[in-house]
Amino acid sequence: MPQILPIEASLHRRSRMSRRAFRSPQFLSRVPRPRGFRARVVALVLLLFPFQSCRHHETCEPASTPYIQAATSIEFPDVDSVATASDLCVVQPVSLTSEPCQEFWDLRLEEAVHLMLTNTQVLRDSGGILVRSPGNIRSTMDPAIQETDPRFGPQAALAAFDATFASSLYYEHNDRALNNEFFGGGTRNLRQRAAVFQAQIAKKTPFGSEFAIRHNVEWDRNNAPGNKFPAAWDINYEAEFRQNLLQGGGTDFGRIAGTSETPGVYNGILIARTNTDISIADFESSVRDSVSDVENAYWDLYFAYRDLDARVAARDASLETWRRVQALKERKRVGGEADKEAEAREQYYRFQEEVENSLSGKLVDGTRTFNGSAGGTFRSTGGVHVCERRLRYLIGLPVTGNRLLRPADEPTRAEILFDWQLCLEEALVKRSELRRQKWMIKRRELELIASRNFLMPELDVVALYRWRGLGRQILSDRHDMSDRSAYGALLGGNMQESQLGVELAFPFGNRQAHAGVRNAEFLLAREQALLREQEERVVHDLSNAFADVDRAYHVLQTVYNRREAARDRLKALQAAYSADKAPLNFVLDAQRRLAASQINYYQALLEYNTSVRNVHYEKGTLLEYTGVHLSEGPWPGPAYGDAIDRLQRRVPLHGESIPGHPVISNGQNPY
Repeated sequence: MPQILPIEASLHRRSRMSRRAFRSPQFLSRVPRPRGFRARVVALVLLLFPFQSCRHHETCEPASTPYIQAATSIEFPDVDSVATASDLCVVQPVSLTSEPCQEFWDLRLEEAVHLMLTNTQVLRDSGGILVRSPGNIRSTMDPAIQETDPRFGPQAALAAFDATFASSLYYEHNDRALNNEFFGGGTRNLRQRAAVFQAQIAKKTPFGSEFAIRHNVEWDRNNAPGNKFPAAWDINYEAEFRQNLLQGGGTDFGRIAGTSETPGVYNGILIARTNTDISIADFESSVRDSVSDVENAYWDLYFAYRDLDARVAARDASLETWRRVQALKERKRVGGEADKEAEAREQYYRFQEEVENSLSGKLVDGTRTFNGSAGGTFRSTGGVHVCERRLRYLIGLPVTGNRLLRPADEPTRAEILFDWQLCLEEALVKRSELRRQKWMIKRRELELIASRNFLMPELDVVALYRWRGLGRQILSDRHDMSDRSAYGALLGGNMQESQLGVELAFPFGNRQAHAGVRNAEFLLAREQALLREQEERVVHDLSNAFADVDRAYHVLQTVYNRREAARDRLKALQAAYSADKAPLNFVLDAQRRLAASQINYYQALLEYNTSVRNVHYEKGTLLEYTGVHLSEGPWPGPAYGDAIDRLQRRVPLHGESIPGHPVISNGQNPY
């Protein structure tokens, strides 16, 4: 049977189908364009002769089917390096049916954070965003990417004021008939050979000045009868200076807008550096979230081990009870009835099921950032193997190994008290999101300053000075300075020109500049409103985290007393059951209650530790709490000397700001 392709689903595949329908624009628009000259020739032939000759069958396939199959197939890129399975996975993952690992790696939380910061260039997350949306993932290279951006980075902003060299050389051969002898220098049939050489060095400054030094050389040989020389060299040196007095002038505009001449388009050094600071704040937030996820995964694994221990203890206790009931049943004594034996056996298999799930784990979402709270609300889900693989992934280890990770740190059980006023002040100063938004406000303020500059008219002062020389030769064969040499005449200084003028230009109404100012004002107002809302949200989240610490600690004490009561009740019922004074179902119920209270105790313990961590998260001190410090890389040695020299020349004594210049940053925070 012929194969029917999706692209041909609407086509009749009979041999009597008209070629006009096959070559219709609707069909051709669905066929991908062939790439290459040979492919286009083949496609043209296939479209002109779409069907093969067939006498014995009523239907036949189009001859273009192989081409369509090749054109619609999915292609894969050829990359330089491809990760293999051996690079990503060392051994088979541990499961219930595999050989159990006999070795453990007792890992501390500080070591886990260190491994994450050392092994990963891409800041991983536990929500799978890396695969679905890799563009939203941060990496350790993001600040450097922003710093080295050739369009919007600081170096790109400074490059706009670099001196540039430009040169050109042209040769012309002209042979034309002129209607007027005046334009031909006395002839109506002008025959000319000419060459023009130009070279210049130009530079713009942040003050709105432009400097240019040019050298022009022209050689002209023509048949005009009015020429002094049949062929002459005309050379000149000129220096040009232009200064913007109103629009585009001043240091502030140059440092904010750069060389922009359009309202709303600003790429000065201050804007570029502000963008870098925003990128650093984003990077710090990503590092903080990654550290929080590592700590969440670490305590999830700790809880998985404690949960497994509690369920194993409950299973072993239920197994012992089942064996005692089974022995009574075999001896046909009181307490060994069939219903009691089945009840004890059911409880044993119930705990065995919980042990298997607690060991292997289910693929459910664990504790992670922004799952109820910013730092992460503890979720008692997963199992040892699942949580261990999650922690391995986050800290950059192979997904499986010969040793199982096992937390070596114990969660704190001591009561921790926070000062509300101090936490509130730290949150409003140290939160990276607030610092990022403040940089956005500073950027909008700078853009508003630059936009107001465009309201002024263009008023430029222009000065030009030129030295000329004309001669039959470009250089004289003799050592004289006669007019035979163009450079000799130039060095004689007899032909000098100068120009001084003022240029004024402005659009009537200046609607674009006024729109730019209003737009900058609205953007600034929006960023200020966002900062206000962010501060209120931070205070709201901090208050929740602050109150949750008190709740978690009191719940921890309550659950501890509940566990002790459940343990005492089980001991009493077991003694009574041994003396035939308590029924079996009371003992089984006490075992379940003890197992549940044991698990709830560790859950409450980790909720308390998570609540303490969340307070540090909300007040912006999580990285300090975990011993992580971020700093920019060191400068080259000569840069420090240049910075000190510029600081001494720019900043007045006693640290006052320069009058008339905006203050961008006050340095580090006081905390």
